[in-house]
Amino acid sequence: MMKTTTEMSSLKDTMLRLYEEHRSAIFGNDNDVMTGRRESAMASFRKTGFPHKKLENWRNTDISGIIDLPYHYYFRPTFKKGIDLKRIFQCNIPNLQTDMVSQLNGWYISENGPLKKERNGVIVGSLEAVRREFPDLIAKHYGRYARDEKNGFVALNNAFAQDGVFILVPDNVKVTAPIQLVNIIHHDRNIFVQNHNLIILGKNSSLQLVQCDDSIDQQRSLVNTVTEIFLDENASLDHYKLQNKNDQSALINAVFFHLEKDATLSTNAITLNGGLIRNDHDVKFAGENGKADIMGLYLVDKTQHADNQVFVDHTVPNCHSNELFKGILDDSARGVFNGHVLVRPGAQKTDARQNNKNILLTDKAVINTKPFLEIYADDVKCSHGASIGQMDEEAMFYLRARGIGVDNARLLLMYAFAAEVINYIKIEALKTRVDDMVKKRLRGELSICDQCVLHCSTMEKPVQFDIDMSKI
Repeated sequence: MMKTTTEMSSLKDTMLRLYEEHRSAIFGNDNDVMTGRRESAMASFRKTGFPHKKLENWRNTDISGIIDLPYHYYFRPTFKKGIDLKRIFQCNIPNLQTDMVSQLNGWYISENGPLKKERNGVIVGSLEAVRREFPDLIAKHYGRYARDEKNGFVALNNAFAQDGVFILVPDNVKVTAPIQLVNIIHHDRNIFVQNHNLIILGKNSSLQLVQCDDSIDQQRSLVNTVTEIFLDENASLDHYKLQNKNDQSALINAVFFHLEKDATLSTNAITLNGGLIRNDHDVKFAGENGKADIMGLYLVDKTQHADNQVFVDHTVPNCHSNELFKGILDDSARGVFNGHVLVRPGAQKTDARQNNKNILLTDKAVINTKPFLEIYADDVKCSHGASIGQMDEEAMFYLRARGIGVDNARLLLMYAFAAEVINYIKIEALKTRVDDMVKKRLRGELSICDQCVLHCSTMEKPVQFDIDMSKI
């Protein structure tokens, strides 16, 4: 079923009406606990509505232009059964073997059925199917970590989302091949998509997860994604978020990580393209001796807008968090970084670090950065910093003096700046692929220029320069 905003004065009014008119489709196979959580989330949305610029965390991101547009909203998959996904989308990462899991327009799609159960107990599949088969498991976790009291988009997702990806890694299981979750938007109308992913890692388990958000046409879309990730004691997650959307799209993405005792997290968000992209990274230490590396890189130009919000909640002692976000902004692009570390009373021996660095290539590009520490314990090591600048003239002179042209010197400096974040990628084949994509992005197009010093690894004879990068 489908409704559009043209029938109502605002998107909020439309969503309130759709919720009442299609309760049976939304609730589906929910049990009483799930129904209660949806109702509570919808009550939050009724109260808060969509975010606006008077809210501190949204004052530098104006979403009025995207929520005033007409969208189509569907309560059933918008594609026919038996569709050949390979004809629509191909993700080719050389030398990387992954277990690919796909969503099309917000709905899980697979030719092997809605659920895959491995012999070691790993379950991967549709959240809607898991709601039917394992309702108690979903009720135990769904909406438990995605706090929605102050974020209308999260509240709306907790109330509306019908499908998404579910991953369960049982205790003591180490998944050897990375799981690649691809969220594809491909439609001939402007659509509003809400998908909800739930990933559960048992005790002593480990997983490498790659999330990709892609557009394969120029149609306008609004994607509101919530991902909840639970790491039990001594679990380890290596997580990557790759975003390459068209300039007509808006992506509102929130990821909530819940870490129990001795859990280890590494997460890295790479934003290459998108009209408006908002990433909320929420990390909660619920057990001692947890560790989290939270990284990000955003490359924006034209009138693109990238907003990264990071909230790290140190509720217990002896935990370590490290944040590093870097941005390169060209033309009239805008960037936002808000980093908030909360050290609660009793969370002694906390070690928390924040750093945000930005390069503005024009006088029209804008970055708003605000690293912030809120500390209620006295035995801690905490630091934060931010920098905004242009190209280093001394480094430019160093490269020019060695016969490198202005354009290539600029490319090398930008790449060296971005490489610090790229080097945190632990999957070697993925690191190589992201490295190539960043090089192409810095050239302003996804094609090879024979005169460019930054040839991709797919070239048979890449050009090499012996340069002391420590002097740059």
